[in-house]
Amino acid sequence: MAKTKLTIKIHNVETGEVIERDMTTEEILEVEAKAEKDAQLKAEAEAKAAQKAALLERLGISEDEARLLLS
Repeated sequence: MAKTKLTIKIHNVETGEVIERDMTTEEILEVEAKAEKDAQLKAEAEAKAAQKAALLERLGISEDEARLLLS
């Protein structure tokens, strides 16, 4: 599989000039770190939602009923 080059496109709206360049190693590392953090946050949110659903099921109540109890 061919590796895709990551590029940055810079558009100067005053002059209309568009520059497209390859990302630097630092920029690539930043993109990869953000993607990793986003994946971790998504996994944590999904785990929390699953725990919440399991708890509501054990209690035998709906999410709306739980909200009502906590209000």
